[in-house]
Amino acid sequence: MGAQRAGVLVLDSGALIAIERADEHVRALIRRAVSFGSEVHVPAGVVAQVWRDGSRQARVATLIRSRGVKVTPLDLGEARAAGALCGRSGTADVIDASVVLLARRHRAPVVTSDPDDLARIDPSLTLHRC
Repeated sequence: MGAQRAGVLVLDSGALIAIERADEHVRALIRRAVSFGSEVHVPAGVVAQVWRDGSRQARVATLIRSRGVKVTPLDLGEARAAGALCGRSGTADVIDASVVLLARRHRAPVVTSDPDDLARIDPSLTLHRC
């Protein structure tokens, strides 16, 4: 991630899946961000995309309960903004749009397994492949 200042790191569903699979690269990105005082943000819709029953998702459950990790709700205003962003970008994934909105709001990089989908919505995002 290069030089890092305190700020925000945004995770998409691919990052949470990587956490659950004990992907050391993603775990290191998160540890490094937190060690520099950054917060880790996860849109609530991203949690919904990966959550099934919780009994097999101990690493994700631990992550989203961790100090420095914030699960950001999708309220009415954010839902409308995500839908409008889908309309402008010609995409249909409102969860990806909510990831983009959160990253824009905090001028934050995103850890993702699918940078092409997010770049289609906003090519100016800083994306880290997992």
